[in-house]
Amino acid sequence: MPKNKTPRFYFSLRSPYSWLAYQELTGRHPDLVERLEWVPFFEPDEASSRMLEERGGRFPYSEMSRAKNMYVLQDIGRITKARGITVNWPVDRNPVWEVPHLGYLVAAREGRGHDYIAAVYRARFGEGRDICDPATIADIGSALGIDPGTVSRAEADPQLRDQGVDILMDVCTDGVFGVPFFVQGFTRYWGLDRLDAFVEHLRRKAPTDVAPPLASAGAVGIGRSVDDGHAGGCG
Repeated sequence: MPKNKTPRFYFSLRSPYSWLAYQELTGRHPDLVERLEWVPFFEPDEASSRMLEERGGRFPYSEMSRAKNMYVLQDIGRITKARGITVNWPVDRNPVWEVPHLGYLVAAREGRGHDYIAAVYRARFGEGRDICDPATIADIGSALGIDPGTVSRAEADPQLRDQGVDILMDVCTDGVFGVPFFVQGFTRYWGLDRLDAFVEHLRRKAPTDVAPPLASAGAVGIGRSVDDGHAGGCG
């Protein structure tokens, strides 16, 4: 397993814990934002799964039970209430997670990656919108000055599909099994409540010239998922 010198933040535009980690990171530690490699983590559809398997990879699937589903809703309710955040839960109907996550690759290419993440989270958790609906992503693209057709149909672009599978292979290589997930070399942290430990790890290894970055956070639905429904790194 190769050591990555650049620390990575595996984030999901679906996961409420990933959303909250994003808010914490950009709000409390903006100096670290540009030090990270931001890697979208998404559940692959049939086509991406087939491409991944052809490369010898296997995505860490895990069915979420109804009991776990209800726990996540309750847990996020507690956390957001304590932080004064209102959540408007979306309803996911036959989601294709490549739509928003490959859309991120388009936005990042245009230099609007962080703005896109904030806007998608805001749409999903602030407005309860379906982020797997290309119309939602097209609206976000228009607002950010990104071609709405390109960003909203990224999953139909063979090159972006291939890039997405590259990312899924990184998920396998880095041993990612849920989000938020932070990794640098062989050092790994899983979960919202491991963020502070990851930040401390980075501070100890901080370069003398850390570039100051942007930031602004915005706003997952539950159901069938990978094992992303726990605030911590165990359980």
